[in-house]
Amino acid sequence: MKFTRRPLTGFDIQVLRAAGARHGYLLEDADSFRVGLGGVAIAIDLPRGLVDLPNQADFFAGHVIEGVKGPAGTGIVAFGTLPFERAARSSLHVPHIVVSHFPQLGTWITTSEVAPPLEDIIADLELPSQETQVAVSMAYQPSGDEYAHSVAVAVEDLRSQRLTKVVLARSVQGTVDWPIDPAAVAHRLHRREPQCTIYATPLPDGRRFVGASPELLVSRTDNTALCHPLAGTIALPPDVRPHDYQAWLLGSAKNLHEHHIVANEVAAALAPYFDSVDADEHPSIVALRTVAHLGTWIRGTSSKQAPTALELVAALHPTAAVGGLPRLDAAALIAQLETRDRGHYAGPVGWIDAEGDGAWWIGIRGVMISGASFEAWAGAGIVSESDPIAEREETRNKLASCLAAVLVDRI
Repeated sequence: MKFTRRPLTGFDIQVLRAAGARHGYLLEDADSFRVGLGGVAIAIDLPRGLVDLPNQADFFAGHVIEGVKGPAGTGIVAFGTLPFERAARSSLHVPHIVVSHFPQLGTWITTSEVAPPLEDIIADLELPSQETQVAVSMAYQPSGDEYAHSVAVAVEDLRSQRLTKVVLARSVQGTVDWPIDPAAVAHRLHRREPQCTIYATPLPDGRRFVGASPELLVSRTDNTALCHPLAGTIALPPDVRPHDYQAWLLGSAKNLHEHHIVANEVAAALAPYFDSVDADEHPSIVALRTVAHLGTWIRGTSSKQAPTALELVAALHPTAAVGGLPRLDAAALIAQLETRDRGHYAGPVGWIDAEGDGAWWIGIRGVMISGASFEAWAGAGIVSESDPIAEREETRNKLASCLAAVLVDRI
């Protein structure tokens, strides 16, 4: 299939955000805005997920790009929302239309030879106006008490030193009166969490997954990789000075211990692929609207050919930020203690282009939407010093933050 790339002018970013959130793919961070529209031009099957990746060259074999040369991620681009389970079958999709906007580099559009006109897709598209709604029904799985009990069981296991860390998650499902507009959720998240990457993608079961991820799993540009793992969390109550809470987090031995486990694991996973791996000496605060995290920037550089973005995802996922260490032992404990399959929660969400460049975030702080039904997940990192009640409240705070873009009141 032939694709053509050219500069684009005169677009409305709010209209494109709404179109991507409702009908296609949306990835928006501080440095770039990318939407995929017009349906699927190329489907790339990953039969064994991240366990046994097909050759990158086969992803785009037989497809060519013509037109004006542009920045990375403006040519033939595949979007993906992968399950948490590494071996689960999944796929990547190249849309017929990809629009990429960069504040310093302009806007680019790439279209397949059979793509519908962008003007037809966005003609008469209504901007989001839906307000948040009151929950008609809502149920936690597991309940708060059941989750705290699971944390207590995990802490006993951690104290035996079989594991260093494990992340336990729980979900909430519910309904509202009216079908939820994914574009309204994406727009609200964009306003609420400007430091996060806004994502909206379709799931295989027909739902839309819309969220604001604060955590960059990995980006790859040429022979450079960048990761920003997060671990260690504190809730930020409304109408208080956040500085005092952030200072506490920076001095919390428990949270620093949890964070160093994650950062060290990510650096070690990058080391075999790069000549040098450098990390910030100390973690910094990543302050969101209702919570703050500890984060560390980690960079890998190489003089030789770097792995593709998806190969780096396969090397890293799941990090100890969403899984645990050792990885296999943590996965076994998660399967034992969590009552439901995570599905696409905490799986990688992102893009990769024909050159192997790409960016992938961890699919957290999101809501899975179908009509008037919603589902959200949240997890907490458990170490030997963890308190079951505090970890339960951490998941509750995170769930409330997710659903603030859907519900009138906190849960």
